[in-house]
Amino acid sequence: MGHPLAIAFLHGVGRTHPGYSAPLVRAVTQRFARKVGSLAENPAAALIFEEVNWSCALQPAENRMWRRLKRAPAPLRYQRLRHFMLDFAADAIAYQPTHSDRSAYDAIHAEVAAGLTRLAARAGDRALLCIVAHSLGTVIASNYLYDLMKNGRSFIGSEVLARVGPTPLERGETLAFFATMGSPLALWSLRYPDFGVPICVPPPALRRHHPGVQGRWVNFYDPDDVLGYPLRPLSRLYASSVTEDQPVNVGSWLTSWNPLAHGGYWNDGAVADQIAENLADLWRHSSAIELVPSRRAKPPQRRKATGRATGTR
Repeated sequence: MGHPLAIAFLHGVGRTHPGYSAPLVRAVTQRFARKVGSLAENPAAALIFEEVNWSCALQPAENRMWRRLKRAPAPLRYQRLRHFMLDFAADAIAYQPTHSDRSAYDAIHAEVAAGLTRLAARAGDRALLCIVAHSLGTVIASNYLYDLMKNGRSFIGSEVLARVGPTPLERGETLAFFATMGSPLALWSLRYPDFGVPICVPPPALRRHHPGVQGRWVNFYDPDDVLGYPLRPLSRLYASSVTEDQPVNVGSWLTSWNPLAHGGYWNDGAVADQIAENLADLWRHSSAIELVPSRRAKPPQRRKATGRATGTR
């Protein structure tokens, strides 16, 4: 039996409610079960899902802002569109830390830390970590993991640090699969020389916990999605870190051919199938590693007529 796969979801910009990942969870679970077949007695038990709803860190302030803006001397036109833009753009703007304030950045990352703590409690301290993120959630996941892996504890805010647990999963050390959907990371990378340094998938620490497990970063983007971009062309570092840029066609017949495709990843069968395929490969590989005994674990063999036991290799 392979290690359970601990799967964290991070949503994108906008007002989000619990259960946003439900369509993808159902589709991935069904496809995963078909792909692993009889190798797993209970395929559903091999996948432990956890939603991170980071929008709750910003929504109260955005609601207060909207109530105040509606008091303008001249009534604002296109209120529904304005409200959408507030939900959509304000998340991305507020998330950026400044030299004098990083409260929104830390509040969002604290929600990510809390989600990984819940996941570790359900899946196990050393469970293989898989992150599936959409839109701004891909930037949040990348920044959070970068802070853990690259900058260490010195860069993480005290509010976040108080929530980062001691287990390998909570520290991001067991990250084995990263799926980004409709990611604007390419746009964010413009802030850094030569488009910055991506996270490493898997992190070097994974070898200590799961020797032989290979990591993958698959970036899904719809060519009609103006917020989702390929990542490998950015630099040699991105080409090395991102396993695959996978073009897909998401959305309904009303949205799949235009920028509204950005919201279609959660309900797309092709995306679910490819995520399930990667999870099944990871689970099968971890199972195979468990079943093959280490060469160092072999019992000593005896030579005839010498009375001495041979050493292990």
